[in-house]
Amino acid sequence: MQPALEIFAADDFALWPIGEHESHGYLVLNGQLAPAEVGTAVMRIADCNDFEPEEERGLCPTDPLDRFLHGLLTMPDLSAAGGFRVTDNATGAVFVEPGCCNGLETWREWFEVLDGTGCCYFGHDPSSMAERVGDSVRLTLDAHGKENSAVIELPVDQVRMLVTDARRDLQEFLSLAGSWAAQHLPSHAVTVTAALARALDLGRASCPAS
Repeated sequence: MQPALEIFAADDFALWPIGEHESHGYLVLNGQLAPAEVGTAVMRIADCNDFEPEEERGLCPTDPLDRFLHGLLTMPDLSAAGGFRVTDNATGAVFVEPGCCNGLETWREWFEVLDGTGCCYFGHDPSSMAERVGDSVRLTLDAHGKENSAVIELPVDQVRMLVTDARRDLQEFLSLAGSWAAQHLPSHAVTVTAALARALDLGRASCPAS
């Protein structure tokens, strides 16, 4: 299980260094990313929240950097396209190839499967579903095509461990992004790091001093 951020090619982006990636690809977030990959992730999360400002959030700044970050820094509810992706190394089946309607900001819905309603959908297409069945969690890759869909079944305790590890990956990425922001966005480092924490539903976060 890995936190995967949906990314796209942005050849004309010049506000800070980013890596080269194909459109509609995925970047696994963890504490081992190179600086350019962190830059790509920050760019993508900011872009996910780059909406026309509402009146209560003030006019959009004219400075290109401030304008690009405006939504990320002022939107009350942030999103990050992607999700927790589960790969069955034995069969190659991939569950929750991140889709629409859900993002990394909703990763805590896995606890609904483990400790709550016992069932959760993770966007579409395909319509991935996780459901608790006794002491197991059944991951159906396409709930709408259930009869022909690949299924991954794991013990509840293993899924809990996987979620814990994926959350740790997000936290380590956030720490890395804080250090990156202190170097590349020193005047916005604290606010950008805090916004990233909200976009990833990790609560408040501190940013290292530059």
